Amino acid sequence: MLPRMARLDSPAAERNKEPIAEVLARVLPDRGLVLEIASGSGQHASHFAKRFPNLTFQPSDPREEARDGIEQWRREEGLPNLRAPIAIDVLVPTWPEALSLGAQAGAPVAAIVCINMIHIAPLEATSGLFTGAASLLAAGAPCITYGPYRFGGKFLAESNEAFDATLRARDPSWGVRDLDDVTALAERAGFTREEVIAMPANNHVVVFRRLPAS
Repeated sequence: MLPRMARLDSPAAERNKEPIAEVLARVLPDRGLVLEIASGSGQHASHFAKRFPNLTFQPSDPREEARDGIEQWRREEGLPNLRAPIAIDVLVPTWPEALSLGAQAGAPVAAIVCINMIHIAPLEATSGLFTGAASLLAAGAPCITYGPYRFGGKFLAESNEAFDATLRARDPSWGVRDLDDVTALAERAGFTREEVIAMPANNHVVVFRRLPAS
């Protein structure tokens, strides 16, 4: 019998998983492989796999303890369309484990989802996210992010400004990013910003689309 691992449980993920799924229901393709970057506790991947049975979900995280927790969610839920977590570090220029995903699934990666990573990582991680996504996604495929943002250099709420200060106190390279800066990095990697959707608790889903190669 396989040993039982600790299943991570995030209250924030529990609160926001269905609101995010409501957006994904109209943004994700009908079928294909969805790669999640920085899956964390694994609750989102598990919920989305149940919510969208025609899609296959591939969670990933650079941290071994997170991957162990994700694997526990996968074992307990027993979902056939939720794959074992893989190690992807967006700060590494190439994602070796991700490059073979298309061959394993029989089709290219159809979409990428990244929830609550951009503000809890250096800005280089955002650049790495879009560079890696560009190497995997075909023209028209979405790269979808979720989290708090500044707009035009301004915070939408005092709570976001306080959160930003807390993040920067923990690590000066972290912080709530300005959407214009994130968009510039996405455009540099070959994406266009398609839609910005306001979410509960002053968060936003931002949908980027891969442009055709020039």
